Amino acid sequence: MKIFEPCYDMALRWAKHKHASKYLGGLSFSESVFFPIPPDVMLAPMAMSQPHKAWRFALITTIASIIGGIAGYWLGYFAFEAWLAPLIEKWGYTHKIDTATGWFETYGVWIVFLAGFSPIPYKIFTVSAGFLQMAFLPFVLASAVGRGARFFLVAGLMRWGGAPMEQKLRQYVEFLGWAVVVIAVIAYLILR
Repeated sequence: MKIFEPCYDMALRWAKHKHASKYLGGLSFSESVFFPIPPDVMLAPMAMSQPHKAWRFALITTIASIIGGIAGYWLGYFAFEAWLAPLIEKWGYTHKIDTATGWFETYGVWIVFLAGFSPIPYKIFTVSAGFLQMAFLPFVLASAVGRGARFFLVAGLMRWGGAPMEQKLRQYVEFLGWAVVVIAVIAYLILR
């Protein structure tokens, strides 16, 4: 059953749309606050299909993600107790917030950098930084470095790889997609 190849083809089509940069910015912003899909799924095909614009796409993704992170921070700062905490509890994510809180206490600003660079859900850390009242400037700087490094790395790899990488990615997209699903399920079972 092929699921990931059609999704990949759809992402490539979206990447060529005349408003693709705006969609990329919107996706990057919303992912930093609440949306579950990372912007890499749009950034990578856009950078690959238009390598001469790869750095521009990475910059759009980075800036929109940082602005979204700031929105998540202020959301956590002002609305956590009254509005977000009941929703988080209702959705069963209290343990994730507790884990994030523990990581903040142990690692401080470095956890924001790590969350920004890695596939860890960044939105959990933007909201957590706000409700834990982390210093704002270090939060923004760690977000900028972590998110920028991640998105410029993705864009650079796609620009460097070009058409040959696109063909290899197409060849292995089903395997990679299912591997990510399996890893996510295993990680969930281990961490819950």
